[in-house]
Amino acid sequence: MVESLNRVEISRSALCHNLAVCRELAGAGCGIVAMVKADAYGHGMVECARILAGEGVRAFGVAEAVEGVRLRRQGIGGEILVLAGTLPETIGAMIEHDLTPVVTDAAMLPDLSRRARQAGREIGVHLKVDAGMGRLGCLAGEMEEVVRRIAELPAIGLRGVMAHFPMADDPASSSSHQVRQRFEAMLRRVRHLLPPDLRLHIANSGGLFYGAGTGLDYVRPGIALYGCPPDGGLHAGRGDQPALRPVMRFVSRVIQVRQVPAGTGLGYGHIFTTRRPTTVALLPAGYEDGYLRVLSNRASVLIRGHRVPVIGRVSMNLTMVDVTGLEQVQPGEEAVLLGRQGEDEITADELAAWMDTISYEVLCLLGNLNRRVYVA
Repeated sequence: MVESLNRVEISRSALCHNLAVCRELAGAGCGIVAMVKADAYGHGMVECARILAGEGVRAFGVAEAVEGVRLRRQGIGGEILVLAGTLPETIGAMIEHDLTPVVTDAAMLPDLSRRARQAGREIGVHLKVDAGMGRLGCLAGEMEEVVRRIAELPAIGLRGVMAHFPMADDPASSSSHQVRQRFEAMLRRVRHLLPPDLRLHIANSGGLFYGAGTGLDYVRPGIALYGCPPDGGLHAGRGDQPALRPVMRFVSRVIQVRQVPAGTGLGYGHIFTTRRPTTVALLPAGYEDGYLRVLSNRASVLIRGHRVPVIGRVSMNLTMVDVTGLEQVQPGEEAVLLGRQGEDEITADELAAWMDTISYEVLCLLGNLNRRVYVA
């Protein structure tokens, strides 16, 4: 079978290592809700969930019910939280596949109750409150009414209360501690209405790594599981920051090597013109593969463990790099656009900086647009 010359390699051992780091930070007795939404940030939702389940993870986070249904059909057990809201058309699937809706107000509760009762089931829900995120969530003044409504309606049980940090990627910000305080104050106001076995959680990767979200029942790591520091690598040299291992590597192959003279315009728009005799290697990767046009004349690629610059316009299926100085580069040689080769590494945060974005978007783009291969 003929396959693309581009591939994304996913390291099982790196994913397991990062899970161990998150568990150590969370502390004994704290559960992990592994974020596998967005196809596990481009790493493959089903396969990553299987790997994590094999390491003892018993709760997963997805955005939509369709993701949870897919996990169930692939044999993933445990609790699956559906984070991005509930509408009437998704309720049946949530009940049938034992998914846990995250509710943000009382609007869907009567329908959830009625449909669960008709199915002879009880459906557990987590309530998301807005303690400062300013996005999805129940406000402080609404919380008591929603909690009472859940308690009154048959076939619904409140299993958890959660919130989210808006600035957890900045360890120097006081925002996360303020949001944590608001979250605890909201809980105190309705404590008399809450069941004793409730699971409380607020920590994403930043809340876990920088402490503001620890000490509760669950933590919800996402980007850290996939090997990227929550602060975007700004404090990568900090000795107190646990070492994560990148899980994704994006690899292509050299398909042609050309010798061109000084003064040669290269590619669309001739935005790069050679100033000296230049050896150009062509790679069959471009913006169709998530290697965006903005990387033109900005990025670097690893060939034989050396950084070589991207030159000219990145096009739909082709990227040019300057390999002048590397002796006799040949078609078929490996080129690494993301990840380690030899002693050097291009990180997701470095590639994100060249793309004027964040590591999350880089991983989703590359992982969801290319053939994935799982390696030990």
